[in-house]
Amino acid sequence: MGVNSYSFLHIINPGYKYHKEISGKERFTLVRNRYQEFKEDGVFKKDPAPFFYIYKIINREGRAFTGIIGAASVDDYINNHIKKHEDTIQSREVLFKEYLDTVGFNAEAVLLTYPDHNVIDQIVAKNMQVRAEYEFTTTYKDTHYLWLVKDEQDIIKIQKAFSEIDDVYIADGHHRSSSSYLLSQDYDAESTRHYFMSYLIPESQLSVYEFNRLVTDLNGMTKEAFLIALDANYRIENRADVAYSPSKEHHFSMYLDGAFYSLYLRKTAYNFPDALSQLDTQILYTTILKPLLGITDLRSNDRIAYSDGKKGMVYVKNQIDQGPFTVGFGMLPLTVASIKAVADAGQTMPPKSTFIEPKLRSGITIYEF
Repeated sequence: MGVNSYSFLHIINPGYKYHKEISGKERFTLVRNRYQEFKEDGVFKKDPAPFFYIYKIINREGRAFTGIIGAASVDDYINNHIKKHEDTIQSREVLFKEYLDTVGFNAEAVLLTYPDHNVIDQIVAKNMQVRAEYEFTTTYKDTHYLWLVKDEQDIIKIQKAFSEIDDVYIADGHHRSSSSYLLSQDYDAESTRHYFMSYLIPESQLSVYEFNRLVTDLNGMTKEAFLIALDANYRIENRADVAYSPSKEHHFSMYLDGAFYSLYLRKTAYNFPDALSQLDTQILYTTILKPLLGITDLRSNDRIAYSDGKKGMVYVKNQIDQGPFTVGFGMLPLTVASIKAVADAGQTMPPKSTFIEPKLRSGITIYEF
């Protein structure tokens, strides 16, 4: 099979050309060089004027997502009009800031979500009446469409509509947005580095899935001792080989030693003082993962792993039956409303609380600064 010489992978994996792994500043510089070569060869073409883009994705399950690609302001991020709900890791922020400063472009948009808005919907529908400027299907059987919003009045209307929305929320891309903020601090207010590329879609179009948890051991406890410890906060039912999945908030599924269990939180034993405490991911952490299994740092502890909810509890079962894991936990997906409530309260969720679609392709659009 031949090599696609126009693949964006040639840019973001420049070591391929030299048949070696390249990292750090050297890699960042080569990424910039490959990007400049693509521009010189006419593979990338710059728009003659600033446009918005309408970007539609139909995934392999047939679910459609339609939103607008544009530049979001770092000032709105600083002033908490672009709200976050996840913590970031400082070392990753600094590394990605250096990457952005060296390469001089965004190639993967931050996913932002906003309350459904009739005016924006109407403009999007109007511009989608013509044939898309770009259309392609990936090897993963996702189909992508891109329309350019060139009409000056439509551009003004979109800007005005978003100016009337108090807050938008980061759905995916916390490190990308925080790194853009760090980068902006090194430049004056007129610099284009005070913006970052974003894909904004209505809240009603987000797909939110859970991340199930897999743990390697019972922290020195026997199975019987672990079940007794769970009984303090949960009503437990052995479901045998039935792949149980919860249907209500604050209910969990568990797979242990060849059997599925349902865990129903005893609400008399748990307090709900704020938005964060109501999240199932937080409840699982504060009642099981931390006190019983001894996992205090969900980001770095190698005794815990995660699988997205699209794979289901059967995948968790197989990983435990065949792999290094001992126990697994499943839950319902969080709602957009609960994610917003945590962000509005200035709180942050446990890592891997949400698996959110759509997932964007790198290099479809590029914001150069």
